[in-house]
Amino acid sequence: MNSNLRLVINNVNNAKIEDKHFFEKDELKIILDLYAKMVSEGSWKDYGLSISSKQVGFSVFKNATENALYKICKNFRPKNKNLKYLITDTTGKILKNSYDLRILLKNTNWKKLKI
Repeated sequence: MNSNLRLVINNVNNAKIEDKHFFEKDELKIILDLYAKMVSEGSWKDYGLSISSKQVGFSVFKNATENALYKICKNFRPKNKNLKYLITDTTGKILKNSYDLRILLKNTNWKKLKI
């Protein structure tokens, strides 16, 4: 028997699924849990999502009419593993970064984070 053969089902649809980029379910849960906590404290009021082929971002706002305070980003092709998850300011300057989203958000003091 030839071991180089394999069965491929729905090959046309697989390419489309791989092209879609977003936060995974557990990543989004971590972010939304933090968001709910910060809203209940009165620190954050609104959020927005931005999606590109390079990264997805979750922006948080103090007021809906102002610029975002922070953006929590996931890079799809980081140059090194510590740049997979980022917290940036409104100009895109990296304030904190990590290879692990949970660690990044848990170890961030949002009140002392410089913007």
